[in-house]
Amino acid sequence: MSAAHSKESQIEPVPADDRGFAGERVRKIIHIDMDAFFASVEQRDNPGLRGRPVAVGFGRERGVVAAASYEARLFGVRSAMPSVTALRKCPELIFTPPRFEVYKVVSMQIRAIFARFTPLIEPLSLDEAYLDVSDHLQAGATATATAEAIRAQIRAETGLTASAGVSYNKFLAKLASDQNKPDGLFVITPKQGPSFVERLPVAKFHGVGPATARKMQSLGIENGGDLKSCGLDFLQEHFGKAASYYFAIARGVDDRPVRPDRQRKSIGAETTFLQDLHSFDDAATALPAIIDKVWRHCEKTRLRGRTVTLKVKFSDFRQITRSQTLAAPIAVCADFERRALALLAPIFPTPRGIRLLGLTLSGFDALSEPSDVQLSFKLLGQGEN
Repeated sequence: MSAAHSKESQIEPVPADDRGFAGERVRKIIHIDMDAFFASVEQRDNPGLRGRPVAVGFGRERGVVAAASYEARLFGVRSAMPSVTALRKCPELIFTPPRFEVYKVVSMQIRAIFARFTPLIEPLSLDEAYLDVSDHLQAGATATATAEAIRAQIRAETGLTASAGVSYNKFLAKLASDQNKPDGLFVITPKQGPSFVERLPVAKFHGVGPATARKMQSLGIENGGDLKSCGLDFLQEHFGKAASYYFAIARGVDDRPVRPDRQRKSIGAETTFLQDLHSFDDAATALPAIIDKVWRHCEKTRLRGRTVTLKVKFSDFRQITRSQTLAAPIAVCADFERRALALLAPIFPTPRGIRLLGLTLSGFDALSEPSDVQLSFKLLGQGEN
């Protein structure tokens, strides 16, 4: 758990109250983001890790950092970083294997706390969620006071810290939760929203990835103010369907509702191997364990996907993906395996070893009748993470 003190008193120049929410009806959205969630759980459960740089992940040489404590982040260690790179940055880094079942249990505890304040909860992952408290504020409470109460209950019941952002839409609430991490709270009122966005670098916009940020910068768009000065036609020419979204958020506008029934867009799993794979036979032998992991989740959630995506990371960390979209959802695990192998085969022969394989199913349809459920075939593989 982070040793940082709460930053509720440090949120100026944006005040920690609901000024600007009065008058016309404006939504009150809270974004809660747990602080270094996986690493913080490990530090909570193992006192010997507290105050030390910790990385959650498999292996010191072949693995990838899944999460890093704030002590590790001071050295530049970040999630998705190769373990060897992380160790170069922080030789004292302590690796601990992930315990996803534990993280899921803690996540459910946190969601139960959310439910005490509003039924409108949209989880984004195990460690973050949007809450719409517009019509569910307790007597005399403000959205900011509600966010503070949620953070206090999370700390009391789980021993972990959370950061919160409060605003009038999802885009700004998520931006706000990043402002005072860790263990902080930040508020962006309707009056402050447009000017806040104008000052913000586009690389920090939620929904603008690194490649899009570089493209915007090549067009002279460095911050929200630059983006706001662009006409919709110009944005459509350069960014296609995303233009309307960029046009709106540059003005602090985001009408997306908080969706309690939000379904995940994909189910995936991947494995980093202790030794590089060089032949199709070796890769094909490794694939069933990944297939089984994905399919078991499909069975549990009663979802069937139309799109199969194969992810391959080579020994030099170059990464490729290959996808196939079908007219109908994949009904049985054997068909999923067949499609995955068909995507894998054209990669060979390859002059480079393969360090990671991953599979994802997306484009979901839900099963309508219990009788539609297909039995998954338990396939033996290697290197399941």
